[in-house]
Amino acid sequence: MKLSQFRFDLPLNLIAQHPTKKREDARLMVVHRKTGNIENKHFRDIMDYFDDKDVFVVNNTKVFPARMYGRKEKTGAKIEVFLLRELNKPNRLWDVIVDPARKIRVGNKLYFGENDELVAEVIDNTTSRGRTIRFLWDGTDEEFRQMLEFLGETPLPKYIKRKPEAEDKERFQTVYAKHEGAVAAPTAGLHFSIELIKRLEIKGIRFAEVTLHTGLGTFRPIEVEDLSKHKMDAEYYRIEDTACKIVNKAIEGGHRICSVGTTTMRALESSYTAEKLLKPSEGWTNIFIHPPYQFNIADALVTNLHLPKTSLLIMTCAFAGYDLAMEAYKKAIKDKYRFFSYGDAMIVI
Repeated sequence: MKLSQFRFDLPLNLIAQHPTKKREDARLMVVHRKTGNIENKHFRDIMDYFDDKDVFVVNNTKVFPARMYGRKEKTGAKIEVFLLRELNKPNRLWDVIVDPARKIRVGNKLYFGENDELVAEVIDNTTSRGRTIRFLWDGTDEEFRQMLEFLGETPLPKYIKRKPEAEDKERFQTVYAKHEGAVAAPTAGLHFSIELIKRLEIKGIRFAEVTLHTGLGTFRPIEVEDLSKHKMDAEYYRIEDTACKIVNKAIEGGHRICSVGTTTMRALESSYTAEKLLKPSEGWTNIFIHPPYQFNIADALVTNLHLPKTSLLIMTCAFAGYDLAMEAYKKAIKDKYRFFSYGDAMIVI
């Protein structure tokens, strides 16, 4: 398929700037693949579509405060530094994106904090905006993490046209986040409250956890018309034996497996056996799912409403079917659903 087939006109006022007051109060569009029926619900109604022994698979990655602001040595120019991933813990090496990039060269030092609490040196150019930096820090790893927490801010996407607020530290994180490493939230999971999870568990629904550290590559614009030529950035994932046992028992019992989010789906589709069972694995995945695609583990998908021409929308179309998914998106715009990270949800069943 072609990238232009995933274009649609999205009114900017539908891009959510704040989360709902309560997580499960978000709206939920229910898309039925077999009948083509589309329902308008609220996220708390999701439990009506699942039964005892069904399984929700969630991504337990944890977002860290990846966006920092520093000053360039000598000139004092303000520089945004977006932390992508740690390359070497003992040497404090990090892959980052800098803005404005033209001012940042190898050898430059960057100072962070009102009293220069943290200093970094640029040691390599990786892309036009990418750099490798070394933080000059003599303290413990725990103290270093505390300093990043103190100086960094919640990495809200740029289309949220405001500065991060106190609530974002909690709300741009799932309630089950455990393993730090993501620079963007696995947004489908933001709608689950502790109370909703408890109600689902009381009904007999089980939760299995996988980890995929969401990077900026998930949101990188697709620049080729032929989707088969697009290359995704690799993201680290891990699937442990505990999750496999929960998922495989449900599959063998004929129960439903629901992937909570496209990041979870990418992890699942990176680690299955010839018998279409989930297997433990750990590594880096650059899988790009686009129509046509045969899914191997999940038979239901919870996802947010995505922007045009993104890999997230394209995966949703691969799962729901192109025509039905695009019809659902037209309805979402007509019914004024809220889009993207802090927006409403869709479940395809």
